[in-house]
Amino acid sequence: MKSTNESPAPRPETNEQRRLNEVRDAGVPWRKWGPYLSERQWGTVREDYSENGNAWDYFTHDQARSRAYRWGEDGLAGISDDKQQLCFAIALWNGRDPILKERLFGVTNSEGNHGEDVKEYYFYLDSTPTHSYMKYLYKYPQQAFPYRDLVETNRSRSRAGFEHELLDTGIFDADRYFDVFVEYCKVAPEDLLIQISVSNRGSDAASLHVLPTLWFRNTWSWAENSEKPLLKRLEPQKGLSTVRAHTEDSLLPNTLGDYYLYCEGEVPLLFTENETNNERLFGSPNASPHVKDAIGNYVVHGRKEAVNPAGRGTKVSAHYSLTVGAGKTETVRLRLKGATPSEVGSPFQRFDEIFSQRVKEADEFYQSVIPPAIQADPDQARVMRQALAGMLWSKQYFYYDVDKWLREHGADPFKPIRKAPRNGHWYHMYSADIISMPDKWEYPWFAAWDLAFHVLALTLVDDDFGKQQLGLMLRTNYLHPNGQLPAYEWNFSDVNPPVHAWATVFTYRLRKAGQGQVDFDWLEQCFQKLLLNFTWWVNRKDRSEKNVFEGGFLGLDNIGVFDRSAPLPTGGYLEQADGTAWMALFCQNMLEISAQLMGEKPAFIHIARKFVEHFLWIASSMIHEGGTGMWDEEDGFFYDVLRLPDGSAQRLKVRSMVGLLPFCAATVFEKAALMDDSDVKQNLRRFLLARPELTAFIHDPVLTGVGGRRLAAILNEHKLRRVLATMLDESEFLSAYGIRSLSRYHSEHPYIVHVGDREFSVSYLPGESDSGMFGGNSNWRGPIWMPVNVLIIRALLQYYSYYGNKFTVECPTGSGRQMNLYQIAEELTRRLASIFLRNEQGQRPVHGGTRKFQEDPHWRDYVLFYEYFHGDNGAGLGASHQTGWTGIVARAMHLFATTTAEQVLELGKLAAVMEVEKARSVQTVGTTAGSER
Repeated sequence: MKSTNESPAPRPETNEQRRLNEVRDAGVPWRKWGPYLSERQWGTVREDYSENGNAWDYFTHDQARSRAYRWGEDGLAGISDDKQQLCFAIALWNGRDPILKERLFGVTNSEGNHGEDVKEYYFYLDSTPTHSYMKYLYKYPQQAFPYRDLVETNRSRSRAGFEHELLDTGIFDADRYFDVFVEYCKVAPEDLLIQISVSNRGSDAASLHVLPTLWFRNTWSWAENSEKPLLKRLEPQKGLSTVRAHTEDSLLPNTLGDYYLYCEGEVPLLFTENETNNERLFGSPNASPHVKDAIGNYVVHGRKEAVNPAGRGTKVSAHYSLTVGAGKTETVRLRLKGATPSEVGSPFQRFDEIFSQRVKEADEFYQSVIPPAIQADPDQARVMRQALAGMLWSKQYFYYDVDKWLREHGADPFKPIRKAPRNGHWYHMYSADIISMPDKWEYPWFAAWDLAFHVLALTLVDDDFGKQQLGLMLRTNYLHPNGQLPAYEWNFSDVNPPVHAWATVFTYRLRKAGQGQVDFDWLEQCFQKLLLNFTWWVNRKDRSEKNVFEGGFLGLDNIGVFDRSAPLPTGGYLEQADGTAWMALFCQNMLEISAQLMGEKPAFIHIARKFVEHFLWIASSMIHEGGTGMWDEEDGFFYDVLRLPDGSAQRLKVRSMVGLLPFCAATVFEKAALMDDSDVKQNLRRFLLARPELTAFIHDPVLTGVGGRRLAAILNEHKLRRVLATMLDESEFLSAYGIRSLSRYHSEHPYIVHVGDREFSVSYLPGESDSGMFGGNSNWRGPIWMPVNVLIIRALLQYYSYYGNKFTVECPTGSGRQMNLYQIAEELTRRLASIFLRNEQGQRPVHGGTRKFQEDPHWRDYVLFYEYFHGDNGAGLGASHQTGWTGIVARAMHLFATTTAEQVLELGKLAAVMEVEKARSVQTVGTTAGSER
């Protein structure tokens, strides 16, 4: 093993890394084009202009093919420029579907028995951070797509039933489907090669219409004096069909200019306008005979007059009619480039050579990212690479001018015609940015706390983009004037956990260690905005000014007895163990940032001291003895406290992730980081002498541990052991696949509260929710969630770097097997990674009992990164492509492939961002971590 005293070896400068350097150092626009299309623009808040605010019903999937969007575009395997002026995606028709397949289909919130859900099979197989190479797979049935069956069957099922999935319909029986692989590679920043490979998995030849489609986002219908762009057919050349895309709109900043789509072969080009078909949808006349759904009408219904014979419009498809033999593959090639035919010459001359080179460069890049210990096991390497590919494919152009949107709803703040349907206090909010999305179908809008976890994974491959994403949420056009971070599109005023500071200090430390870049200005700018956010929390969520916080649902949806985002049926209010723990961690993170900044600017010493005091007040308020506090000494666990209008109080004794989050509020501070400053030391001593009660029941921050470190933590050693005993008990929280969100204890002992004649209960539900609370399709009552598991792993490593090897506990509880805290963190990572990896039977738990995914060679190596996972068997649940925060498993796998226990004791927090070569067996995360080292 490489000595931890040595500096980490720099990654080889691959061609992809050189492109990233060119973006950062010279502004070369390698990120100009990327997978920035949404996968569902219909049914979003932005497109909702209804009276009742029902976005799902106002703009439906059925309308999407005929109705021009206002705020964005969606497509199948699509790309666009970074302002989404010009878009490209594929459309397909198998000769049997009633409509052209232009976008992914799924059931809406009212149609699904467990909420909204995409009902398609598609996979993000590869992507480099500059999108110099990308690969996507869509599985398209050869029989008529069962739209009605999926809607009616799901709608008829109760919450106690399983979801009706596409495979359940029998549509893939006998392998009658096409694998449609879509690949992109960049010759230059604005020169893209496109390859569509169609493989027939059936036993008979089958026909398929492949329609690569280019179109302009409709910007002209919404603004006076806006100039309409133009797509125009050029004179045909032998073996080539070409479209010119021209835009020159003075109302658009950074107008895109001219592009040319070169289509191999003399194929028909079908032109129309990206305009609403008012006649079909609303029974009113169309301004033009050529409307958005014309290409579908032409191909599917044979309406030749639907497309424009003049060869011009704002939407065009090249029409390839393929017959694909059984087990055979046919390929379509295109090129999108900002250069004229005379400048390009033969556009496909070196096509295969360049494609092969970009694939090779992608492989080289990931060889530099994926540690050797993981590369030694091809299955682990596959999972890590697909997780990161999903992160990179989940970028989306998010356009939302809330002030304009509210005015269009008649909710002008000075001359209101009607009440704002939602987000009425966010007039300042303006977004026109590329943002990492949780899931581009189910959640095609950013979520503040999701984004913080995204950054931890994204910085493995592109720390510049990760840094930019953190700064984005803190800009004045996002951050509310009162300091609140916008939560998510459905309600910006909801409250997400304050994890932004944690991601910020991690990213800063990563860049400092990896690149030697000390960006004090960026860190200070983030800190000032985070200080506003901290102040908002203190002023808005500490009702009684006792350093005990509320916060509402805090991202944990239906975890509680009551809907925590709504007024309580009992009256009164909740003092939340998770809200208060989040604030304790927020203090620690702000203290970490202050410690970094005060080396450059001594004035930050005073701010650091303030956060020390804040943390002590908050931590002690959580755990103080006497009265009805959050800590239950008998159970050795934390609970929310219900404060009733008559002044009485009771603990809501639900053993959930709410009670484990105080464990996560733990941060070590290196000896020289803070406490060596005499001013801080003297003030802290004076503060504690005056208030000895503050540290009577929490960990004493003055005590030093391994390497002279100090620990800021709510739990002292005694309480830490008690919480660990519960957390690591397999009959409670510890699953074979990670830490459950709710204790299995509640399977036989549901927690019940009576309010009048109403009963409210919480019981263990390892799978989907049986409640409609908070939308009904998120379940924090048993399943395993990746983000909070990663926070637990972080906390274990913090405690380990303080206590060292002498602190051991049983893992699992009652097993008689002692582990130190590093080994427990490694064991949790092994369990989390095992969700996706093949087990001894060759099956991936994430795929559950779906035989097609487990056994078929054309399915079994395509991994889906779900929103959460079954608490007992690890099967994927919820949104199937929430690579956003589930992709963080790649960071956890990477951490234990490049970090040793010895390194953690030597380097502390730096161990998480400094890689060492780790000599291990190929089962880096596939064996139990409990052996003696």
